[in-house]
Amino acid sequence: MSELRNKKSLVIYFSRADENYAVGYVNKGNTEYIAEYVRDIIGAQIFKVEPLVPYSKEYNKCIEEAKLRVGNAPIKNKIDDISQYEVIYIMTPVYWGSYAPEIETAIKDLDFTRKTIRIVTTHEGSGLANVVDDIRKICKGVVINDFIAIKGSECINAKNTIENWL
Repeated sequence: MSELRNKKSLVIYFSRADENYAVGYVNKGNTEYIAEYVRDIIGAQIFKVEPLVPYSKEYNKCIEEAKLRVGNAPIKNKIDDISQYEVIYIMTPVYWGSYAPEIETAIKDLDFTRKTIRIVTTHEGSGLANVVDDIRKICKGVVINDFIAIKGSECINAKNTIENWL
């Protein structure tokens, strides 16, 4: 997929600091490392999806809160237009077998016509889970053929993995 490196790209990602599964308390979420690697390697623009109401700092409370936000996860800011981008990277931790609920809020009304979509999940054993299929359901007509799952506890050291994937 190296031919995509020179295309105008946008990373839309959700990441959460505080207590993360298998890594403890962190100042930066696992997925944010990956978003920054893509930005640094190919010069992509990045957009961090942030919940309107922050999650609990404790991991177990956070994932319970996330379950309650499915289908209704307000975010601080939205992207209205992605027409200038050719490649869109959607990055999320795996929550309850799918994307973080705020990802749906961020992408559900965007026009992905003629866009190349690449997906990254961070996880501690779930891999891609249902993320790719669930994104296909909310982004009608989108073609997704390229994705990667990275273990959350390995994200901080995954720059070479991302560079090879790109």
